[in-house]
Amino acid sequence: MTQGLVIVTGGSRGIGAAICRRLARDGYAVAVNYAARPEAAASVVQDIAAAGGQAAAFAGDVSREADVEALFAAAQDRFGRLAGLVNSAGITGGMARLDELTLDVLNRTLAVNVVGTVLASRAAVRAMSTRHGGAGGTIINLSSTAARLGAAGEYVHYAASKGAIDSFTTGLGREVAGEGIQVNAVAPGLINTDMNSGERQTRVAPTVPVKRIGLASEIAEAVAWLFSPGASYVVGTVLTVSGGR
Repeated sequence: MTQGLVIVTGGSRGIGAAICRRLARDGYAVAVNYAARPEAAASVVQDIAAAGGQAAAFAGDVSREADVEALFAAAQDRFGRLAGLVNSAGITGGMARLDELTLDVLNRTLAVNVVGTVLASRAAVRAMSTRHGGAGGTIINLSSTAARLGAAGEYVHYAASKGAIDSFTTGLGREVAGEGIQVNAVAPGLINTDMNSGERQTRVAPTVPVKRIGLASEIAEAVAWLFSPGASYVVGTVLTVSGGR
């Protein structure tokens, strides 16, 4: 008997993969979503199975409505009741000043980070809201400290997309709180993933008050807490996990 199904978008690598492994430890069946790299998603599923958990990989580009609908249908067909969603899928769009940014990169960044989060959250609300006959659940969005810091000279387009996630978290949290759904966000700082290059880690790490780069597992712990009964009165909140930066 599981705690229910959690869908983790972008769950095949980095922070998303750490979240998948952590929630599986708490007894959730995990749908590991990926847009590319099926071998990475399969590795996460294998790790969870080896530890005695339940998981399966599901392909899908969250910026495409049909893919999102297919993901939710297939995951619930496999594991049953949806208990939660973690919107971890995201891209930086690459480092560039605004005057160097192309429209294609801007559109893709907003499509994955913002449209994808909204589409997946809509599907989750339809499945979990008591208004639609659901039993309630949890939605966690992945924001970034870039939303607050602005990422000047690096990727202001990415920072803008994460600012939208913060606003969306506040609004949706208030909208569905009375329908049994808790919506919150986690805003990581500088984390040791392939989204942060070695050069950027070296340059930015000294500006972090704790003087080190964070781990994906530390973000996963924050997400696990927001899923726990201990966070039952936390709604529409962006939890910053950044070493003080």
